[in-house]
Amino acid sequence: MRFDIITLLPELFAPLLASGVTRRAYASGQVDVRLWNPRAYAEGHYRRVDDRPFGGGPGMVLLAEPLARCLAAIRAGRGEPRAGQAPLVLFSPIGEPLRHRLVQRWSASAGAILLCGRYEGVDQRFIDAHVDLQISLGDFVLSGGEIAAMALLDAVARLQPGVLNDQDSHQLDSFHPALDGLLDCPHYTRPQTWAGQSVPAALLSGNHAQIERWRREQRLAVTARHRPELIDAARQAARLSAADEAFLAQLGGG
Repeated sequence: MRFDIITLLPELFAPLLASGVTRRAYASGQVDVRLWNPRAYAEGHYRRVDDRPFGGGPGMVLLAEPLARCLAAIRAGRGEPRAGQAPLVLFSPIGEPLRHRLVQRWSASAGAILLCGRYEGVDQRFIDAHVDLQISLGDFVLSGGEIAAMALLDAVARLQPGVLNDQDSHQLDSFHPALDGLLDCPHYTRPQTWAGQSVPAALLSGNHAQIERWRREQRLAVTARHRPELIDAARQAARLSAADEAFLAQLGGG
């Protein structure tokens, strides 16, 4: 898959592409990342990419024309038919929240063009003419879309075959369908006792069925305590067993 990223700060992506487990996806080309600076498509000696907003107010707005030229160069380079061209994604507060199901969809796609906004935003005329989808990380504002783009790239990269040391490890992540969309359970490692606290006895039992039941109950408990709406979603999707419901009832979460 290929992700073309439109950003005024391409240097921010260097550590992401060269560090951590997910670098394997970028180095191998499983996730092909290409960086495009719209300043290279701006006119004039100063290569201006922003201007004051009509109507007044603080901040600056990204100009439509340099973005349009940059987008045209990307589309020409991708060589895609118009009917099957990659979607242009803008990271924006009004966008769809980035959740696991959306990451899974992108991980199985051919990629996209990611637009990282800056300043007060992007000229709305460019958005209306070219943006296919808007995505949000949450109800807060960042200085630009680069961090959001990195979050999407990292989440997508770790789902590619061979990227993680254990191919099945991502299936035990929070929100994964293999966990019925629940949060993950607590984890423990050596030493067996630390600061006066011991590892739960079930994890030391050697009884795999008992261990799995403990982990399931912990996932239910953690999710009910911190994200009860995920319990409701699992219940509506008929993902909870009678034993799950009985355990939740004991917690007072039934």
